[in-house]
Amino acid sequence: MRAHLFQLDLVWEDREANFRLVDRAVAKADIEAGDLIVLPELFDSGFSLNVKSTSDKEGRTLRFLLELADDLGVTVQGSRTVQSCSACANATNRATIVAPGETLLCEYSKIHPFTFGREPEAFDGGDSIETYAWNGLTICPAVCYDLRFPELFRLGLARGAELFALGANWPDARQQHWQALAIARAIENQAFVLAVNRTGRDPHLNYIGGTIAVGPQGEILGELGDDPGVLSVQIDTDTVRSWRETFPAWRDIKLISKASQDPG
Repeated sequence: MRAHLFQLDLVWEDREANFRLVDRAVAKADIEAGDLIVLPELFDSGFSLNVKSTSDKEGRTLRFLLELADDLGVTVQGSRTVQSCSACANATNRATIVAPGETLLCEYSKIHPFTFGREPEAFDGGDSIETYAWNGLTICPAVCYDLRFPELFRLGLARGAELFALGANWPDARQQHWQALAIARAIENQAFVLAVNRTGRDPHLNYIGGTIAVGPQGEILGELGDDPGVLSVQIDTDTVRSWRETFPAWRDIKLISKASQDPG
């Protein structure tokens, strides 16, 4: 089974244009039924704080994802802007995961809005870890800035995650961190990490891709440069399970509560 990581030069706040980008990428990729597609963060708009405009109010992006999964017979993960009500000031940056049969597997709201990039002005953070099943593997979704917070991944591991799939709009100014953190999250959790970045420019930032797939021992399975493209990698369930059995460091994890560390 294979995962396909779509690195796109997103069109600013243009839902239909971004749908066409995905469709063109699909046409060029060798995708088979049962595969997994992972799209960048806010793939339908780019990283925009203009949530009144970019919010998936009519469910058009959700419908696109459902139809894509059904047409190809694959599982798809892509994040979108969701406002729970028309009167709500803020939205959530939500990873939506769908499967054939127009099945909504789960939705994960980005727990860590990017304060440095003013994201909390437009997006509220989520409060729960989610997982979904793909061909016998348990996957924990994450979004962009979440990559900097290992405790999220630890909680995902505690929920049985064997693969972490993350979509991002990660700017070039901190590109070195991007690769290092993706590899670290794979090593420390003995899990696959699929980290999908965008490329190109928006009105504020520059992006140079670097989409990467990492194996459970920290080995790079594949990596893209700064051009748009699709990274397709083989995902072998036995790879993660045999490594965890051979070197069971994950069993020694101790999640220490804040209260237990308080010397008072």
